[in-house]
Amino acid sequence: MTDPSPKTFDKLDYVYKLLVVIALTITATMLAKDIVIPLAFAALLSIVMLPLVKRMEPKLGTALSITLVLMLTVIIIGLFIWLTVNQIVGLINDLPNLESKFDSFIKSTSRMLNRDFGITKVEQNKMVADVMKSISTYLGDILITTTNTISTLVQIPIYIFLILIYRSKFRDFFTSIIGNDKQEWKQEVQRVIQGYISGLFLVTLIIAVLNSIGLLIVGIDHAIFFGILSGVLTIIPYVGIIIGALFPVMMALVTKDSIWYTIGVIIVFSIVQFLEGNFITPRITGSKVSINALAAIVSLLIGAKILGITGMILAVPAIGLLKILLAHSSHLNHFVILLEDKNGKEVPVKAPPKTED
Repeated sequence: MTDPSPKTFDKLDYVYKLLVVIALTITATMLAKDIVIPLAFAALLSIVMLPLVKRMEPKLGTALSITLVLMLTVIIIGLFIWLTVNQIVGLINDLPNLESKFDSFIKSTSRMLNRDFGITKVEQNKMVADVMKSISTYLGDILITTTNTISTLVQIPIYIFLILIYRSKFRDFFTSIIGNDKQEWKQEVQRVIQGYISGLFLVTLIIAVLNSIGLLIVGIDHAIFFGILSGVLTIIPYVGIIIGALFPVMMALVTKDSIWYTIGVIIVFSIVQFLEGNFITPRITGSKVSINALAAIVSLLIGAKILGITGMILAVPAIGLLKILLAHSSHLNHFVILLEDKNGKEVPVKAPPKTED
């Protein structure tokens, strides 16, 4: 009596089950985003802090090393917040002057709309009422988001501490899922995340400096604040730098008598955007993740749909992690071809294990 042949791999059944798991994961993420978001940021920052923690552990122990690294991080962030608050205080002190200039800007714009476009005062008031209604709704959303952000910022250090304390358990868990005892994926994950996050901070700093210098040259009030703000907003891919440009453009329109100041602001941000998109980001962070433009854009749209702006921020490192996990999967590694950016070079894909006849 011959032994029955081993069960062959059913690709259709595998893909069907995988799609079900993906759908359930996305649904759970959307329903529990208040929990997922701080955990995701904590996981990314934990990987960045891990080398420093490992270096301090032999002398200070795990718990004390993690605590000191967290305190150092909080101090650095606190200095950045202090600098930003000082700029905001200067902006607030200038509000009375800005208010009078804003009123003059509104009156001149109203006369121009009536004279050149035939829009009456009544129609203008209705338009303003509609705009104010939209703004009030938007401000309400911002208030809710700010409250959630404060709650998230409180949770992240706690999660970082616990993730670093129990990191060996997470390593063993993912090793059991991937089935790679050599743990090659672990080194790749650390390299990608550490390179991307550190590169992102460097890109943010460079963009903030370039925009601040450009706005100072143009002569825009509170140039350093707007430069820092635009640099921070750069962490939102594609959209952030556009949002960051709107504030100094409005400042130029309200405070300056000539349209050339506004044009100067647009030129500054256009040049910085060109440098950021073609030289700065590709050289500093692009090489770390190696994701092609199509995969990056699709991941940004999916991230925005699931978690909003936070999803856009997490999309690129998430797709980078997905690429690593797929590369170490014997059945799904072919999808790496669709994600990776090799400038036309062939992407090596491992063949799935053969089954005995």
